[in-house]
Amino acid sequence: MTSLLEVSGVSVSFDGFKAINNLSFAIGDTELRAIIGPNGAGKTTFMDIVTGRTRPDKGRVLWGEANISLLGLSEARIAREGIGRKFQKPTVFEDQTVLENLLLALRNARGPFQVLFYRPTLEDLDRVQGLAGEIGLTGALDRKSGELSHGQKQWLEIGMLLAQEPRLLLVDEPAAGMTPAEREHTTALLVEAAKSRAVVVIEHDMDFVRRLGCKVTVLHEGAVLAEGSLDHVTANRKVIDVYLGR
Repeated sequence: MTSLLEVSGVSVSFDGFKAINNLSFAIGDTELRAIIGPNGAGKTTFMDIVTGRTRPDKGRVLWGEANISLLGLSEARIAREGIGRKFQKPTVFEDQTVLENLLLALRNARGPFQVLFYRPTLEDLDRVQGLAGEIGLTGALDRKSGELSHGQKQWLEIGMLLAQEPRLLLVDEPAAGMTPAEREHTTALLVEAAKSRAVVVIEHDMDFVRRLGCKVTVLHEGAVLAEGSLDHVTANRKVIDVYLGR
């Protein structure tokens, strides 16, 4: 399988602390992957490197069929290349409706002139209806986003990322603070999203990871400790010692 994203031999230090240590990681075009590991394992720094927030000291980060190097590209350019990131805390425009949030996120021309005179086309409205259906918010399109539950805000933010049509979606702890029903819907949403793009989920909740039913990468001290099915990695003695045994 050819890789959509390939990280090889990447290291980065902060004040002498090696946050990422010779890390290699690859994900295919339509693949769902969970990344787990103890606090300080390098999970967030890994996402920071892929999205251009942090420059590694060494290593390569290659993207797409043309093997474009992401190192040195701005965060905005990397987003335009098709990498979307959802942080742990949802960031939606709370004074805007769900409909307005999704319209704002659509992948249209976004120069100052276009934004000033933007009027949604029928195609835009159809796309937003489709996205609302995907994320389970069809009945909430006219509601202010600030009125939504925590889980619904998370879905809206995932919908806003999907509106940009990314080829890779990076999602940080989506299950945190959700009700059991919300977590179930989030699982279905991410599994469905991974049918047409790559999705990487950082998560601490093992039950949630099990529901995703995907390959798992375990990070420890900035490097890959183990990789495989959840049953495979949770039976690994090193993983039990550094993570599960705590």
